[in-house]
Amino acid sequence: MEEKIYKTMGSTGAANLTIGICLLVGGIAGGVLLIVNGARLIKNRGKLLF
Repeated sequence: MEEKIYKTMGSTGAANLTIGICLLVGGIAGGVLLIVNGARLIKNRGKLLF
């Protein structure tokens, strides 16, 4: 019984670690895209007409 609980806790920990890494990578990628697009808007702000 204890071995089953230990294996369940191990797989849950591994899944949490994997999800955390994926969220971290996604957050960094999203942040970089926002910075790049913001810099592009600032660069071309003289050409924008509303």
